[in-house]
Amino acid sequence: MSRLHTSRTRLAGVTTLALAALLLTACDNDSDKNGKPAAAPVVTTTPSAPAAAAPTAAPTTSAPADTPASRAPSSNTKPGSASGQDSGGRTDSGNSVTCEGSNTKTVAAPLNRPINHVLLTVTNTGGKTCYLYGYPALRFGAAQSVPPAIEESHPQAVVTLKPGESGYASVNLSAADGSGGSGDTEKSLTVYFHGPSGNQNVGSGATPSLPAQGLYIDESLKTTYWQQSMDDATSW
Repeated sequence: MSRLHTSRTRLAGVTTLALAALLLTACDNDSDKNGKPAAAPVVTTTPSAPAAAAPTAAPTTSAPADTPASRAPSSNTKPGSASGQDSGGRTDSGNSVTCEGSNTKTVAAPLNRPINHVLLTVTNTGGKTCYLYGYPALRFGAAQSVPPAIEESHPQAVVTLKPGESGYASVNLSAADGSGGSGDTEKSLTVYFHGPSGNQNVGSGATPSLPAQGLYIDESLKTTYWQQSMDDATSW
């Protein structure tokens, strides 16, 4: 009787243990479903390379300021008076000189019109540009004075002669109506040249040939300023 009771007791204990195990398992399953959520999966990422820095623009530099030293010298200057310049603004340089007897050839040719006039033609025979300043300083024969210039014929610019080029002046020898007073026939002429200041002769003079019969001059003798063209010279 006691063995049967013991067996039942053991069976009941086993059953109780088994039931407890089942309940515990059920609780664990519920905890997985209703307990704390499963941890989020860990995602491993490779850190991206840092963005390349934008290139720095090269600093800009402005062009150097124009300075007097960088400027090319002016090409339209001409020799002057005390300051080395005249009213035309030109400056003597190694490429230009004053026109005078040694670097020019002078020809004197009587004109039919206007009458009683002679045309002086001065041609640059040198290798440099030369300037004809003012008017020709004329000496007929043994005269001691220089005939005056016609002021109205003063050109706007100094006459400039490149090698081979010519400048002109016309000389009014005598009055056509006989109002020029007493006169003489002269057979020689010397032409002197003015310098930049216009009040002195420079270099050597020129002695152009005159007609064999000579030229008649009277007290109305006068000359034009040097002109760049023949037409300008013969219009006076």
